[in-house]
Amino acid sequence: MASVRFTVTPTKAEDLPGLSDTSPDISSRSGARVRFGSRESVNRSDPLSEGSGGGTTTAGGAETPDYSNVEQDGNSKISSVYINNTHGVDDDDFYDRNLALFEEEMDTRPKVSSLLNRLANYTNLTQGAREHEEAESIGEKKKASKSPQMGTFMGVYLPCLQNIFGVILFLRLTWVVGSAGVLQALCIVFICCCCTLLTAISMSAIATNGVVPAGGAYFMISRSLGPEFGGAVGLCFYLGTTFAGAMYILGAIEILLMYIAPKAAIFVSKNPEGEGAAMLNNMRVYGSICLLLMSLLVFVGVKYVNKLASIFLACVIVSIVSIYIGALVSAFKPPHFPVCMLGNRTINGHEIDENQCAKTILLQIKEPVERVDNFTLINETSTMSPTFDPSLATDLVEKTTYLWKQFCQGPEINATCDQYFLSNNFSEIEGIPGLASGIISENLWSSYPSRGDVLEKASLISTHDAHPASTQQPYVFADITTSFTLLVGIFFPSVTGIMAGSNRSGDLKDAQRSIPIGTILAILTTSIVYLSSVVLFGTCIDGVLLRDKFGDSVKGNLVVGTLAWPTPWVIVIGSFFSTCGAGLQSLTGAPRLLQAIAKDNIIPFLRVFGHGKANGEPTWALLLTALIAELGILIASLDLVAPILTMFFLMCYLFVNLACGLQTLLRTPNWRPRFSYYHWTLSFLGMTICLALMFISSWYYAIVAMVIAGMIYKYIEYHGAEKEWGDGIRGLSLSAARYALLRLEEGPPHTKNWRPQVLVLLKLDEDAHVKSPRLLTFANQLKAGKGLTIVGTVVSGNFLQSYGEALAAEQTLKHLMDKERVKGFCQCIVAQKPREGISHMIQSSGLGGMKPNTVVMGWPHAWRQSEDPQSWKTFINTVRVTTAAHLALLVPKNISLFPSNSEPCTEGYIDVWWIVHDGGMLMLLPFLLRQHKVWRKCGMRIFTVAQMEDNSIQMKKDLATFLYHLRIEAEVEVVEMHDSDISAYTYERTLMMEQRSQMLRQMRLSKSDREREAQLVKDRNSMLRLTSIGSDDDDDTDGGERDRATSAGSGGGGGSGGSAEHHRRVQMTWTKEKTSQYRATHSGCSTPEGFRDMLSIRPDHSNVRRMHTAVKLNEVIVNKSHDARLVLLNMPGPPRNTEGDENYMEFLEVLTEGLERVLLVRGGGSEVITIYS
Repeated sequence: MASVRFTVTPTKAEDLPGLSDTSPDISSRSGARVRFGSRESVNRSDPLSEGSGGGTTTAGGAETPDYSNVEQDGNSKISSVYINNTHGVDDDDFYDRNLALFEEEMDTRPKVSSLLNRLANYTNLTQGAREHEEAESIGEKKKASKSPQMGTFMGVYLPCLQNIFGVILFLRLTWVVGSAGVLQALCIVFICCCCTLLTAISMSAIATNGVVPAGGAYFMISRSLGPEFGGAVGLCFYLGTTFAGAMYILGAIEILLMYIAPKAAIFVSKNPEGEGAAMLNNMRVYGSICLLLMSLLVFVGVKYVNKLASIFLACVIVSIVSIYIGALVSAFKPPHFPVCMLGNRTINGHEIDENQCAKTILLQIKEPVERVDNFTLINETSTMSPTFDPSLATDLVEKTTYLWKQFCQGPEINATCDQYFLSNNFSEIEGIPGLASGIISENLWSSYPSRGDVLEKASLISTHDAHPASTQQPYVFADITTSFTLLVGIFFPSVTGIMAGSNRSGDLKDAQRSIPIGTILAILTTSIVYLSSVVLFGTCIDGVLLRDKFGDSVKGNLVVGTLAWPTPWVIVIGSFFSTCGAGLQSLTGAPRLLQAIAKDNIIPFLRVFGHGKANGEPTWALLLTALIAELGILIASLDLVAPILTMFFLMCYLFVNLACGLQTLLRTPNWRPRFSYYHWTLSFLGMTICLALMFISSWYYAIVAMVIAGMIYKYIEYHGAEKEWGDGIRGLSLSAARYALLRLEEGPPHTKNWRPQVLVLLKLDEDAHVKSPRLLTFANQLKAGKGLTIVGTVVSGNFLQSYGEALAAEQTLKHLMDKERVKGFCQCIVAQKPREGISHMIQSSGLGGMKPNTVVMGWPHAWRQSEDPQSWKTFINTVRVTTAAHLALLVPKNISLFPSNSEPCTEGYIDVWWIVHDGGMLMLLPFLLRQHKVWRKCGMRIFTVAQMEDNSIQMKKDLATFLYHLRIEAEVEVVEMHDSDISAYTYERTLMMEQRSQMLRQMRLSKSDREREAQLVKDRNSMLRLTSIGSDDDDDTDGGERDRATSAGSGGGGGSGGSAEHHRRVQMTWTKEKTSQYRATHSGCSTPEGFRDMLSIRPDHSNVRRMHTAVKLNEVIVNKSHDARLVLLNMPGPPRNTEGDENYMEFLEVLTEGLERVLLVRGGGSEVITIYS
């Protein structure tokens, strides 16, 4: 094959018009000339040549072939990629002649050139679309979409800034600094910013690990951690975004009613104690109205919201800049915002009339006393002005101020007043001392007030010999009890919003480059702003004003606005519009997130929210979002809503870090992020900080959020649609399984840890239906959902020809397992003979220490009438294989009569016949069965057999003691079996068994005759109708049996002296008298010698003894356990000599005759139950 050298001209990508990752058609790049280093040289504008394999089209207008031709069966056949049939290429040249070796696989394995061509035509998906894997296979031709052009600054950096900066910065950061102190406030901000920075690093790694369609955090988490975690965290992220919208609306209403239009309040309380409740009601009314208007705006069109976004962002930036300028200006000219103090207690500025921060005032009279229009006010604590005339001293009149009336019982000078009021004087301090005042020394340390405490300034002198302050007095009180943990929960929403860039990944020119750079730069910018703001607030503003949440001490001014330059209104107006914009963004993003979750179809009850208007707008999701946001509005308190969304965002960030850490540790082959500045330690550090912040801020909210996420997880696990997204949890499961299997390999399990690891052998009929599905039901009842369950079957045939049948059988088993709710695995083996397949399955099932230790198989029904002896021979062979493999064996007889899972036994007993010790299986199995609801109400009885030489009384005591130590409750009974002579019935039954075996060895009966003969034997009438049929030997019989049958047939034929066509019928009634009479009267007749030998059989002594045991035991068991719900008894082992296999089946049949439900148990040779702890 000639080597191919590609040379592309021009070499600069910028010179190619329209060349981008999302260019709709490669053939449009007409400026590129491609030279091949082989003999053929092709130009893009040249006609299609044979040497190119038909993989290119002309630039002169040839239609681009359809690259996504998908057939109905789901197999993508990209036929038109390889050849453009319009050029008249022959069928022989359909595939590239250089790839003739692979031409038979071209339907499923396309050429590399075709694959690259498809990838080059890839475009990012629209917001809320399904996963890109499905979208690529859509057969419809898509319209050529406009290439996204947004860069890092406009597409990621500014949206993240707008989402991170929010209401908390303007309304609560000063209060956080005042309560926690500068040092602890820096700690709070630093921890929260570290949390988001580490999360951004993890998010950047995930976002650059392949193409991330629009969908943001939900898409990344769900594809990294699987549908269960993805759905749970996605819904938590949705709830967090929705409650964030409610928080922003509450912040906007607080700014409106507190600082812009206080008179707009509908509810006004005349009692100071009711002012808080009245304000909450105002917030509820106005918040609901604002939510309705915003929802209508989002419903009408998102384009209006996007157009307003830049305006709102400008408001945020202008407000922050004004704070910095105001802080710098305060160093030279501090703004005048006096705070009135009584002792060291802060006075509410709304209660001060005409700036009279004093107890009394002096009126300087210039006119007669009757006219007091013109006077000079002289503060009692102030000095006289230089213009005061001492000659008019007698005309001064002392009057009480409005504050006097608030602390005393009247306006008179001699009225009874509050003791603290009398002991302390009024003073004024500057609320904004300025940058150079050194006030930071007082603001370094925390001061956490409790609810109802007066805000105090520790540096002022005060006497505290009075009663506590009353809420009727004009102090500034703390509205809630603050603490470090509470402030963390309230502040954390101000650092959220880092997902804004990833949510816009579909609009970015280079998402894998822009998302990490823009997000991390935005976090660093906001972190610097927050940290510097903490320092500036602590340096410029007095502590009592910082702790004054609503600015009551400065007559209701916004506290951060008092520092702003040139006027507080810059902050008030800017913060109002920024909070409104953030609320609109939340109400826009949350419904789309819910729509993306609903369209993934992993949560069935959310499917309705995947629908929307014709243009894709999520109408129903918007309605649900508005209803949930209304719940947050009804809470009405910004300080109570903030911790709620803190929990949901922290949980989302926690799982982003977990996803990155797991992928890094597991070293998944697909984990190849372009962003390389990450490490699993950073991810787990971020996850730890998230978890710590959840419980630090509010442990009960954290528990509620985790319970909600857990419920969603379990719901998706049990009822959701199955999705295979190649998630990291599957990789974690594989690693954990590997580790556990290697640990299990260290040694056999201890007796205390033994539990049945079941291999259930099922048989399928000709229509691939399970013959005995109740076997699986019984195994499920025995396991109660614990341990290992493997369901296996054998398909007869050759693997190459029967592979499809094996897959169908496997699907049948899986469907039955789902129906019976059996958690386990299924295994289907193709083998020429069933007995070989079962042997292979028993040898190879399981892995490492997780191998089956118990085999469950059905009893071969109607084995006597079966035309194929292989059914019971396979059964006996399986018994031998399990014995050789040291596995326990359970054989339920009459399995169709066993109860289903919907038929619980309300009463009755499970009887255990403990004849020989087999490791304690007979004791353990009833205990395990009674853990299931079907057998729970059944009692347990244990019978054991005593011989004549045994002390039955002592045996019963010993057995009761043994059960006591085993902690098993059961009734105990010892059954005595006396030595008795072998009965005539036993002798006759043995004789019939051996004669039938001899007859079946000598000849092969036709189907009808064999069924008739078997029925006669079963009815004990011994009517045999024998027909001599010359037939070929069955290929499936064992070689030894074939030889024996051949020799017996030849001997019989020689004795008769005739050919195979000679037919003779012999009728017999098998009783002792008739047999002896027949022998006496027909001796020496023309009966063939083979039959004469059969009639002269004397039963083998060992067979008679075995039959005697079976008959006697059966009589005792039927007598004692005829009414039992289930009978468990030891299963005797098969004979060492294979000639007695049919006799063995007859012994088991006699042993269990007359019992409705029987479970034959054969231990594996190891102890499975112990009396020790």
